[in-house]
Amino acid sequence: MKKLIVLILIVSFSCTNSTYDDIVNEDLTLQLKWNKSYEDDSIEKSIIGLQWTLSYLGAMLPLSGDGIQAQPTNISIDIEKLGFNSNALEKMKILNDVIKASEEYQLTNTIDLGRYVSLLIGAPEHYYEITGVPYLLSDMLNNYELNPERGHVNNSGVSYETRLISFSEQDGLNQLFFCTEIDPETEEIFEFETVDLMSNGQVRFGIYDKNGIRISNTDPLHSNAGKPAKCMWCHESGIQPLFSVQDNFEGFIPYLEFKDLLVDFKTSHRNLQNSLADGVNFQESLQHIQTEILYISFMEPSAERLSLEWNMPVNEIENLLVGLPTHIHEEFSFLGNLYNREEIESFAPFTGLQVSSSVREMSEIEVNYLN
Repeated sequence: MKKLIVLILIVSFSCTNSTYDDIVNEDLTLQLKWNKSYEDDSIEKSIIGLQWTLSYLGAMLPLSGDGIQAQPTNISIDIEKLGFNSNALEKMKILNDVIKASEEYQLTNTIDLGRYVSLLIGAPEHYYEITGVPYLLSDMLNNYELNPERGHVNNSGVSYETRLISFSEQDGLNQLFFCTEIDPETEEIFEFETVDLMSNGQVRFGIYDKNGIRISNTDPLHSNAGKPAKCMWCHESGIQPLFSVQDNFEGFIPYLEFKDLLVDFKTSHRNLQNSLADGVNFQESLQHIQTEILYISFMEPSAERLSLEWNMPVNEIENLLVGLPTHIHEEFSFLGNLYNREEIESFAPFTGLQVSSSVREMSEIEVNYLN
């Protein structure tokens, strides 16, 4: 009997120890392939874009850490050293495993940096799950105490409807803005949006349908806000002020008072961001452009970029893609003549993980590798 008990204990300990070793030895690194996208591009600029991407997801990015390492054409990241909370780290691990199982990673031991960024912030479910945006609006609202006073925005530069803005008091990096989109005549509710602050100084975005269920994008019939990545692009990591004159409505905060209040919130938030020791440099807020270039140059690549990505001469790329239309990007014309990723992906010498059809706008294809 004693021998049986000892044997069981040994077997139990061995199984537990093996599992522990597996966890301890888990490889949490990922290799990202950098492909030069324009004449003045550099891996240093791309690392800045990557840092802002990770920051959008809530990473603290400790300055003393070594979570991002540059090599000549690769960037190595260790997701455990980026300052993610436990929920985000668990989601990033799942995505790591999916990426490493892809044909692209199996053949090249890398994933394209632009593809990686597109997967992180261009797939709303990835963004929501990593940042912890609740699936139910009620769960989001339960985390805050909203003031009874509200702002009334009837002349929005984003929404085609009326926006009713509720908010909580700003308590350090803790505040929620809650927007209800309504028909100005019938007051029918179309959808909801939330903006709240994360502990690393970034703002977090949530979009919900009229029933309070989390959705990927705003309804283009009622709003031009698009997906969370478009909110990031528009807000530039800050609380947006009112850019246009609004009418005054009984029962709501007067326009000029609400305008000043938002400016105060924006200023206070910016001061808090600038006081943080770790993370991105919020005083250089235009660095976020490097993130946009990363996903735009991937979603709309030039022949020169594809030659690096596919390891083929430029003339072979052009011959391979002959007949496909090209275009010049409206904002970043220096990227050159660009193809559309959806049209050229089938010509690639390997299969990469599919990304959503668009990073910013409503997409016919929305990927979700976390569920």
